[in-house]
Amino acid sequence: MTLNTIKKCILIFYLFSSYICLAQEDFRNPNLSTQTRVTQLLSELTLEEKISLMGYNNNGVARLGIPKYNWWNEGLHGVARAGNATVFPQAIAMASTFNDELVHEVADVISTEARAKYNLAVAKNRHLQYMGLSFWSPNINLFRDPRWGRGQETYGEDPFLTSQMGLAFMKGLQGDDPNYLKVSSAAKHLAVHSGPEADRHKFNAVVDEKDLRETYLYAFEKLVDGGVESIMCAYNRVNGEPCCTSETLLEDILKGEWDFKGHIVTDCWALEDIYVRHKVMGTGTEVAVAAVKAGVNLDCSNLLQDELMPAIEQGLLTEEDLDKALTGNLTTLFKLGFFDDQNLVPFSKLGKADVHNTQNVALSKQAAEESMVLLKNDKNLLPLNKEEYGSMVVVGSNSGSLDAMLGNYHGISSNIVTYAEGITAAAGPETAVQYDLGSNYTDTTHFGGEWAAENSDLTIAVIGLTPVLEGEEGDAFLAANGGDKKDLSIPQAHIAYLKALRAKHDKPIITVVTAGSAVDISAIEPYSDAIIFAWYSGEQGGNALANIIFGETSPSGKLPITFYKSFDDLPPYASYDMKGRTYRYFDGDVQYPFGFGLTYGDFSYEWKKQPAKKYKSDDTIEFALTVNNSGKFDAKEVVQAYIEYPEMDRMPLKELRAFKKIKVNANGKEEVSLSIPVSELRKWDLKKGKWKVYPGTYKVVLGSDSRDEKLVASFNVK
Repeated sequence: MTLNTIKKCILIFYLFSSYICLAQEDFRNPNLSTQTRVTQLLSELTLEEKISLMGYNNNGVARLGIPKYNWWNEGLHGVARAGNATVFPQAIAMASTFNDELVHEVADVISTEARAKYNLAVAKNRHLQYMGLSFWSPNINLFRDPRWGRGQETYGEDPFLTSQMGLAFMKGLQGDDPNYLKVSSAAKHLAVHSGPEADRHKFNAVVDEKDLRETYLYAFEKLVDGGVESIMCAYNRVNGEPCCTSETLLEDILKGEWDFKGHIVTDCWALEDIYVRHKVMGTGTEVAVAAVKAGVNLDCSNLLQDELMPAIEQGLLTEEDLDKALTGNLTTLFKLGFFDDQNLVPFSKLGKADVHNTQNVALSKQAAEESMVLLKNDKNLLPLNKEEYGSMVVVGSNSGSLDAMLGNYHGISSNIVTYAEGITAAAGPETAVQYDLGSNYTDTTHFGGEWAAENSDLTIAVIGLTPVLEGEEGDAFLAANGGDKKDLSIPQAHIAYLKALRAKHDKPIITVVTAGSAVDISAIEPYSDAIIFAWYSGEQGGNALANIIFGETSPSGKLPITFYKSFDDLPPYASYDMKGRTYRYFDGDVQYPFGFGLTYGDFSYEWKKQPAKKYKSDDTIEFALTVNNSGKFDAKEVVQAYIEYPEMDRMPLKELRAFKKIKVNANGKEEVSLSIPVSELRKWDLKKGKWKVYPGTYKVVLGSDSRDEKLVASFNVK
């Protein structure tokens, strides 16, 4: 072999080796670590491209084959705003199930449908808002005050219940594949965000460290520990700091203490609020710099896209700062499989057959059934014996209303079953069922359906609120207070209508109330023989209601919020002090306590294993009980375990710390085992600025609601 030949071979080997090396370093190589792939992609992006990719709506990078992508997608209780999809009950209704396993199933279906719809859209080269894979759900803010219109989006007033439902939902969305996220979940809105809705773009929530840690941040920390991919920062300020540039919330707590590794996204146009409405900074450029330095990765507006280049040019940020920020977004995209051969992504084959199919619809019905709360059942009117009622009339403004089924942030289904339709189908062709709107939302003197009710064996009246009367600022366009409620009243026209119906006859009236929050049930209670609180129950609400009324299933929903008697019993709406709020700190008379809900069963409890008498801070409290159902119907019970704390300043009255939903057959019994880590009893020590499990005597209280005491046991913590 000549010297020239040897040189040529060496050159070929070198070029071939270089090619292999480059191939191995390519950001599309799935065999490399995500961190390596992100670093490689960053090295190939220009400064302008990096800035573009930090906005929620970007055009991708055509030269690298990266398509445009819109990060804004909603999935609160079904894929929202994106065409045909299964519509599940509103989030507050899912909390009412007290069934985190069911909530996980629901979220798993939502993410399946999301992937399927994304696959179908991309196949047609459609890269649309609401058809992507990054979902800005769940809303784990605390429903601290029933005036808040968006409370319907939450899992109620209790931090522990919120954390368990939020974890189940988040994990159902993100899936359990070891290599890929099914979709990414964003827990929102960090933090201390629950009204007033009209002032949310300029409001300053003042809260001390104890309430902040024990109440407002509790669920967020649990979801971060559970692996949530994203956190959305809120519009408001907390103790003077805008949430989306907050050193305390984002740097110190979220990324510092909790070691959050995902990406932070702003609420939409929240950065603009900081200098336009909060007026704590002077320019958009100043806000952009503060946001990036605080840890924001993605902007739901165009402010970062507009202001980051001026910030770079003025020397306020470096390209390395942008690389650090963009790393969070790109990491999520890699986890979603955006840059991989789709044959490697286990969700890439999902399609039309996976959207709104029979199984998904059945799950929506189950969720609706388990969410509805039976508040009154005089003389055991329910469940109805069909043989006794040959005729009935379904009336009321919400009996045929789509809005009353859907809630806010909703999808749309091709087969929504209203309450009137569900009752008619279940009653069967042998029963004379009539329908009448009966009243509107404002007229207190003109009604319909009275003669039909007078001449029927039974009246089912569906009344209450809809998402245009309570909800988000702007969306709830008929709300009297910027989306919030001014009082607990349902429409006066509905109350007057029920009075008119009762005046016409003494036959049974079943009242069904739709709403996403507490309302004044006492105003309609005298005119109703049975009352069912249906929430916004999703596309199968009509069939679910019929199954409960006719006894195909026992109601098992429990209230995730307190039904107060009046707003006068509460502190001012703008106050975020927890004193006097929620079942944890309010000991006055209520309409219905947190956790309340009647069933067709008759339950009693007995100890099988009581807690030990003494525990250390690293122990787990374990106990077991037997739940007996002496009733005539198979029914589901929610065993609720509350902790009462040693008497000392600012301890809660009690707190939910475990729950379990079980089915117990008629005249049967089931055993339930529960456990509570002693570490879950920790409270924030304001003086020392850290968590502490206080020594003393505690009680565990088991019951069917927060004011029920079926079993009680004391124990000491050293």
